[in-house]
Amino acid sequence: MDKTEETATAPALTLAQKIAVGSGASFWRTRAAPGIRSLTLADGPHGLRGQGEKEDHLGIGASRPATCFPTASALGSSWDVDLLAEVGAAIGAEAVAQDVDVVLGPGVNMKRNPLCGRNFEYFSEDPLLSGKLAAAWIRGVQLTGTGTSLKHFALNNQETGRMTTDVRVDDRALHEYYLPAFEIAVEEAQPTMVMSAYNRVEGEYCSENSRLITEILRRRWGFRGAVVTDWGAMNDRVAAYSAGVDLEMPGGASDAEVRAAVDTGRLHERLVDESVERMRELAARIAERGNADPGDLYERHHALARRVAAECGVLLKNENGLLPLAPGSRVALLGALAEKPRYQGTGSSRVSPTRLTGLREGIAAYAVAGYAPGYRLSERYDAALLAEAVRVAEAADVVIVCVGLTEISESEGFDRDHMSIPANQRALLDALAHLSERVVLVLAGGSAVEMPWEASSAAILHMQLAGQAGGAAAADLLFGVVNPSGKLAESYPLRYRDVVSSGYFGMRPEQTPYLESMYCGYRYFDSADVPVRYPFGYGLSYTTFDYSGLRVDVRGDHAVEVTFTLTNTGGRDGAEVVQLYVSPRTGGVHRPVQELRAFTKVMLAAGAAQEVSLHLDRRAFAYFDPASQDWAVERGDYELRIAAGSQDVRLTSVVSIDGVEPRRSAVAEWYHRPAGPPTLADFLTVHEPFPPVVAPGRGTFDLNSSLFDIKDASPVCRLLFRGVERSVARHTGGRVDYRDVRFRMLMHSAAGLPMRNMAQMSQGMMSPRLARFIVDSANGHTVRGLWALLRARAASGRTDTNSEHVCRLPVKAITGQRCDRACERHRSEDRRFRAAKDGICTC
Repeated sequence: MDKTEETATAPALTLAQKIAVGSGASFWRTRAAPGIRSLTLADGPHGLRGQGEKEDHLGIGASRPATCFPTASALGSSWDVDLLAEVGAAIGAEAVAQDVDVVLGPGVNMKRNPLCGRNFEYFSEDPLLSGKLAAAWIRGVQLTGTGTSLKHFALNNQETGRMTTDVRVDDRALHEYYLPAFEIAVEEAQPTMVMSAYNRVEGEYCSENSRLITEILRRRWGFRGAVVTDWGAMNDRVAAYSAGVDLEMPGGASDAEVRAAVDTGRLHERLVDESVERMRELAARIAERGNADPGDLYERHHALARRVAAECGVLLKNENGLLPLAPGSRVALLGALAEKPRYQGTGSSRVSPTRLTGLREGIAAYAVAGYAPGYRLSERYDAALLAEAVRVAEAADVVIVCVGLTEISESEGFDRDHMSIPANQRALLDALAHLSERVVLVLAGGSAVEMPWEASSAAILHMQLAGQAGGAAAADLLFGVVNPSGKLAESYPLRYRDVVSSGYFGMRPEQTPYLESMYCGYRYFDSADVPVRYPFGYGLSYTTFDYSGLRVDVRGDHAVEVTFTLTNTGGRDGAEVVQLYVSPRTGGVHRPVQELRAFTKVMLAAGAAQEVSLHLDRRAFAYFDPASQDWAVERGDYELRIAAGSQDVRLTSVVSIDGVEPRRSAVAEWYHRPAGPPTLADFLTVHEPFPPVVAPGRGTFDLNSSLFDIKDASPVCRLLFRGVERSVARHTGGRVDYRDVRFRMLMHSAAGLPMRNMAQMSQGMMSPRLARFIVDSANGHTVRGLWALLRARAASGRTDTNSEHVCRLPVKAITGQRCDRACERHRSEDRRFRAAKDGICTC
């Protein structure tokens, strides 16, 4: 049956039913309609967080147990597309077992700055690596009949002010750096859904941005699925329909507004129809599977999680071949994180694991280890714990110390304050400095950290956030059962101030100009010649690899085939991540000194050799031309760099590529030769002038203001803020404690929510009218706002004693008609519209 026949046989829906399909039935379910079944959605880029009907998008409440795989930050370090497909298939299978239709992931936002609190949910600072891994994950999930939701589209690169910040980015950075990961995932895997982000882009909310959703996502990339908002990200549902958004989650109270817009001609019903058809196709595309018997599914997936975590581990340092350790070694194991592992981040992706293996348990399979915690996870200094740890260490042949970011350090909802590990952990490392020749550090954390303490150890194994089997996987790597093959998917700077955006990241959250353009991560460090602690693509092995015999074949339409021989010259089997960077030599438009354009992971037995081929297409040499809104290739020379890491180039060749005449960009010199932070004046040479967003104050607060913004503006606001603090505390241990990660995350997610969204996300505790009153009070109009609130409540009570809902439609369109034209809640009641003074009828 073709699409025309299928549409013709689909049940006809009333306008009210069509509109209802575009808004969630509950926190995790979509609405059903004739011919369109309801779907269950669940968080879970690295494992399912199925909560049934519980209303919690922040990971505070419990969820059904599921396999907790390594987070995306760790998976990125595997550089293994086949492995990502396996993980996706496993998560999809668990979705089938738990009757989940759509898994909300993966996240492919760029790691613009190391302090982004949600970096652990994203793969990399590089769009090619992120896009290829995401596409593989999506294919794996969708092979099980489960849907996916690629997120957060687009430019959601910070948590500070994420609900409203206005991102300003130049067109080249948008297309060359921030969008390609989405583009690759869409074109190579066709996810069933794409999730729009909270923030604004060039002044428009992502859920209303027709350039992003209709022009780029649908028309240019050919996306055929449905677009859903992030939870609470809807600003104006009528505008969202026009932009191409299909589903508001969770369900709001906006159906009447949409109906009014259709009836008055402000919204064409055709757009609603198109959205309904996409929702119909979404439901049809996701197989209705019922509950499957999982059998030994979770045991098998625990074993898979262990294998995956081992593939993601990155060996950063190994002086004098200290690793691998011999089984049975006399080992001292130090660090509270070894017993209470940090294995995932906090927030909406928080999984309840089926099992949990820490490093202490993992090492017990290989050696008897004396243990001392050495520090408190609360980050409070404890001299007695430190002294005990030193005594245990001095009695051992090898000292394994587990350090890293604690739970308070990184979470959805807020950005990190700095790049350091806790001071009490640094004190332990200082105390062990005299033993450095026999100290092995096992590092945990979902994003880059400063490492001034690197010299306190001879070896460093970075496990990142390794999932529920991470402790066993780390032991497998430490004792050589598995050869390390992970490589960093982000740069590790020497210090935070070396990051190009460090001077302005998160400083003015109301508006976020990306002054540095596409110069993020290694694109900046390599172009500006800034030294780093560990470069992008870096990782050691217990074996060695030789690169030789480079051959380059230039074909038609800018296609290039690169072939060479890779040999495992060491004594152990192992895998090598091969990277191909392109370095333009045209002298034309401003560009990073090099960019990753192809990669592959090759497994070789000791002594074996293999011919490796990497393909480059036209896009590998192209830049985005804002004038033509298309891709262009400059004529000239390009150096091809076969590398084991961005700063470990093994083979090179220069090719001449035909194209347009190179022209030097007429932009600030900083973009041709970046050094230090750029200025706003520099940025305005690559971006059109734009109106600055001024942080609102008393008298200018509006419904986009958050409770954090207005908490001190009036007694009413202060009272409400304290009430929210107490309410959050009841869910997180009973105390108002901003050092508790759950409290801090929930406060930022609640008090950082725009007042316009409070009614939707507060589970009925705040109505739209009450939100308006709070804003009026913040602006110094408490009495006037209270009068308006009481008058509105009185009007609601006269018309419907059982509900606060009021239907509002222009008088001209509906005078004398039944209320069911506008409001499904009243459809069975014989109510008539009355004219109000403002030209709006209320029923």
